[in-house]
Amino acid sequence: MFRFLIYKLALLIPTFLGVTVVAFGFIRMIPGDPIELLAGERGIDPARHQELMVQFGYDLPIWQQYLTFLGKLLHGDLGTSIITRQSVVNEFFTLFPATVELSLCAILVALLLGLPAGIIAGVKRGSMFDHFVMGGALVGYSMPIFWSGLLLIMLFSGILGWTPVSGRISAMFFFEPVTGFMLIDSLLSGEEGAFKSAVSHLILPTVMLSTIPLAVIARQTRSAILEVLGEDYIRTARAKGLTPLRVIGVHALRNALIPVVTTIGLQIGVLLAGAILTETIFSWPGIGKWMVHSISRRDYPAVQGGLLMIAAIVMMVNLLVDLLYGLINPRIRHTE
Repeated sequence: MFRFLIYKLALLIPTFLGVTVVAFGFIRMIPGDPIELLAGERGIDPARHQELMVQFGYDLPIWQQYLTFLGKLLHGDLGTSIITRQSVVNEFFTLFPATVELSLCAILVALLLGLPAGIIAGVKRGSMFDHFVMGGALVGYSMPIFWSGLLLIMLFSGILGWTPVSGRISAMFFFEPVTGFMLIDSLLSGEEGAFKSAVSHLILPTVMLSTIPLAVIARQTRSAILEVLGEDYIRTARAKGLTPLRVIGVHALRNALIPVVTTIGLQIGVLLAGAILTETIFSWPGIGKWMVHSISRRDYPAVQGGLLMIAAIVMMVNLLVDLLYGLINPRIRHTE
């Protein structure tokens, strides 16, 4: 297992270097001068413009800017935002709990609904339930987030008035965050109604963000179950008189877990990417909304740092998924 871990960690090094090139070059491919955007509508004197270009190092050749960026990165420095003048690392970890809270709730909903739906649809192939699940998965996967999110706001917030439109908690509550997770902080605050307000603000973004992972997990689980149910050992288990619950729960599900675990791991990256649209639509103060604002303002350090941090998190999640493979099926460790 240790050699397996070392092998996977070694593969991350060239991958991360490639991500640094993409993160560095992505924002610079977008037209616009960050210094002029920083000045706003007032404009800026050419001499002052040149002074700021030198100050931020944007007067250097691109390759030299990249090497400077890489050198700082090796020392754990992601730079300072040219807009807020705050450390990119501090800004990221200040906003990251909001995105984690939303993503965890979304993946929890996707797992609680997607796994059972996929298992039952696979066992009852061709039934009305199977057609309903697959049809719902297709709709959930196909609907654009920016469109379905606005529909949810219009229906549940505008017409029915059941949920708030945006934000993480009502403006009537004032307390210092302890963990950054609003559900926990609202409980710790002791303010009456704070937790209920935090939950109500979380419902629509969670539902919106969970639609695609839920659809993918349900479809993948169904496919994996159908494939496993056709194996000889399943027929043998049934011939021995084992109960359907034991056949499905012990023999079939365990062997169908690997592709499902793969799907769940990949959905973490999808959640972080999808959170950009979801957070923008629902004004959720997380990494996604921060990234959108940073891109629009050509905040080079913030965009570079944000992309690198998100990529590092996705790579770590994929590493954990690979290690989980080895625990589920030890033969995988010996094939690498």
